[in-house]
Formats: sequence, C-alpha cells, structure tokens
Amino acid sequence: MTLQAPPNPFNYEGHRRRVGVEIEFAGLPPRDTALLVRELFGGELNVVSPHRLLVENTRWGEFGIELDTQYAHPDATLLEQPTVLDSEWERQRHQMRLEFHAWTRELIGDMVTGLVPTEVVCPPIPWDDLEALDSLFEELRRHGAKGTDASLLYGFGLHLNPELSSLEAEDILSVLRAYLLLAEWLRHEIKVDITREVLPHANPFPKEYILKVLDSGYSPDIDSLIADYLDYNPTRNRELDLFPLFAFLRPQHPHELMHTKLVKPRPTFHYRLPNAQLSQPGWGAVLEWNRWVEVEKLAARRDILAARCAAYISDHSRSPVTRWLDKLRHWLGEE
Repeated sequence: MTLQAPPNPFNYEGHRRRVGVEIEFAGLPPRDTALLVRELFGGELNVVSPHRLLVENTRWGEFGIELDTQYAHPDATLLEQPTVLDSEWERQRHQMRLEFHAWTRELIGDMVTGLVPTEVVCPPIPWDDLEALDSLFEELRRHGAKGTDASLLYGFGLHLNPELSSLEAEDILSVLRAYLLLAEWLRHEIKVDITREVLPHANPFPKEYILKVLDSGYSPDIDSLIADYLDYNPTRNRELDLFPLFAFLRPQHPHELMHTKLVKPRPTFHYRLPNAQLSQPGWGAVLEWNRWVEVEKLAARRDILAARCAAYISDHSRSPVTRWLDKLRHWLGEE
C-alpha cells in the first residue's frame, strides 16, 4: 500500500511531522515482543519489571512494551514513597514489603497474560517512515499476535498521534470539523469491532457538540475551544481525544481531566478509532494513516469544508420525521 502524504508535511516548528503509534494485541507476551522490536530496529533492552520493558536508543527513540494493566506492574507511588527508617529492623521490614509487592505484581501479570493485551507504545516516528514501522506489524502477525477480530473478548485498538502542523485555533478547528464530517465514513471503512463499540474507549461525539462546532458562526479562540470541548465531552473516551493537545496548550488549566496520569501533554491529535487488525495481511499503520490523511485533506480545502459543514447542519437540524418524509417522497417520485 502506498503511503499518502499529508497536505502539510511539516509541524508547527517547521520540522517533518511525526506520528506516535500505539497498538494492543494478545498472543505474544511483552518480553517476546520487546525482543522482536530490538531485532527489527536495534537498541538496548531495559527490563523495568517482568511485564514492563523498554527498547531504548532505536533508530527513532524509545519503545515501551507492557501488559496493559496497572496491577501487573509495581506501584511507582509505593516505590517512591519517602520513608523514615530509624532502625535496621525497620529497613528490613520496608525492603521485605517492597519485595513482596514486586512478587505479587509479577504473579498477577503471569496470571493475566493472555487475558489482558500487550501494548506497544512506539516513539514519535516521521510520517514518511511509517512503511518501515509496518515491518513490526508483519513480525507480530508471524509470531502469533492476535488482534481485535480474533475473539469477542478482544476490544483492541490502534491509536495514532499525528503531530499538528499548526497550533492556531482556526487550524485545529478545521481538522476537528473535517473529522466530525468524516467520522461515519471512517467507522464504515474501519468496520469498528462490536466489542469496541460496546466498550467506552472510542465513543462518538454527541450530536449537540457536532452541530455547535460545524456551525459557520462558531469561531472560538483556544480557550473557548477547550471550554466547549470540556463542557460537551467531560471524558477521555472519544474517538478523537483532544485532552493531550489541550493539556499541552494550557498546562495550567484547572480541569482535573487535564492532569490525570493517563493524559500525556503533547502537540498531537489522539486518534483512537482503528481496530488492531493483525489477522489481516497487509494491515498496519500505513493503512490507518492514509485514512487519517483524508481528514487532513478535507480540513485543508476550506471552501469545500465550509460547504459540507453547511450541508450537514441543514440535514441534521431537521427532525427525524422530516428527513424520513423527504426520503419517502424521493422514493415515491414526488420530487
């Protein structure tokens, strides 16, 4: 599959844009996965804990590989908690407690391996290197990794984090509008797995918010854009999650969701919709990137974008009964 170039290949600082890629799967434990990553891209293996590993100093930076559950890993809060140990006995007790904690977390990880996914968090990769990254997907598939469609229990996803070409409110709004217009097409193309539809991680935006954003009179600055997003979407569980971007733009914002451990401030969109289709030969980051590029292409054509926003508003502002009557009249030849 040919990699598609975005309309704006450079980021807001003038450098080639990068894309963060995250993928979840079953069938291959973290250590085996980390060894595959090192074999393909070089680097050094760093075993943080039995079920959390890093492959450092690869051609692009650091890969993180782990079981996707906090209970399989030592609790950093406990490990870093300051303690005052006045006696040798207290120091021994503290060390025994840490060792028991690490052992129980390792045991939990061993027990849930195969039930919870392995997650690979790739470093930011230049968009025109995504074809090279797809070699990892091929190797995962060859070594038995299982994706979303392997089981009804597998609500696994692929996340893309494309770097922004501009941090201006008008440009962010254009991409958001284009995404809202193309969301149903993307869902149709991706054929979002029923398990992922039931789970809350990639929910659609509410209709009221869509109508507000697509209205031609909507022209917010960054602070208003953030305030409206929070008002209509007080959750990270959206198919296009803007919390990482907003946390980057306004690090002192008081909203609690901007400061959770799961929100990592960065100048990217967090696109969470794609399935992890590892059972399909040829599927990978390139295919999902190409679908995302269609959003950016529409965002870049402001005249067409405005016309399609107006058409959406016109159609969806009418009642369902009116839209149904129009379809009936069309079918009956009254128009």
